[in-house]
Amino acid sequence: MLYTERKTEILKHLELKSVVKVSDLVRDIGVSTDTIRRDLKAMEKEGLLRCIRGGACLSDKIEMFSNFAGREIINIELKREAAKKAVKYINENDVIFLNSGTTNTILAQEIAERAPQCTIVTNNIAVVSVIMAHPNIKVVVLGGNLDNLEKSVYGSVCEKELSTFCFDVSFLSVNSVNTEMGYTDFRFNEIPIMQAAVKCSKKVVTVMDSSKFGRAAKKRIFGLEETDLLVTDNSDIQEEKKKLIEAGLNIV
Repeated sequence: MLYTERKTEILKHLELKSVVKVSDLVRDIGVSTDTIRRDLKAMEKEGLLRCIRGGACLSDKIEMFSNFAGREIINIELKREAAKKAVKYINENDVIFLNSGTTNTILAQEIAERAPQCTIVTNNIAVVSVIMAHPNIKVVVLGGNLDNLEKSVYGSVCEKELSTFCFDVSFLSVNSVNTEMGYTDFRFNEIPIMQAAVKCSKKVVTVMDSSKFGRAAKKRIFGLEETDLLVTDNSDIQEEKKKLIEAGLNIV
């Protein structure tokens, strides 16, 4: 098994347990203790986890600041809970926008399963690969510069083309939200895309798992008032959720 494959397995274990033991990883992955220890040290240098005595725990920054592949396996079930709620806001014949992000890729999977007759406009290449086999769903792929790590398209060409649409709903996959800064993200190339989408949408829905509440990323996108709805998972996060609701955010 290659390092990249072992790394994925280790992150899956961390997602389920938050803390893992070296002995458990040795047993489950089927490699030596020395190999697992080297892998954990390497992953710590990448900022994916933090080594502790006898094992490792998940780094708070893995989802916030790693690339698409690094975020793809984190909080999958929470993201799916949010996506299952979000898909209910799509009506037949709607023209919708999905931006880049792992949560919107999961939302695309839920849309594909439901297969409503709609048009999806996107800069998310991963979304295209999910939807392309469903004839009921039309897909418009925006042009521009390709970001290989984020599996997305960005830039002035993308923004200009996006601004010619009038979306019934834009579903925005965003990195973090708090009451002081509003919505923030570390993906600098993606921020103008989201800002442009807000301007040409009848309804703006942010979709994110609850682990992103109360956090702040590298740059502000827009305030809470710029969106109509935040769709999240079913976790009991009353304190952070209450703060956002009191600040005027509509959360389901």
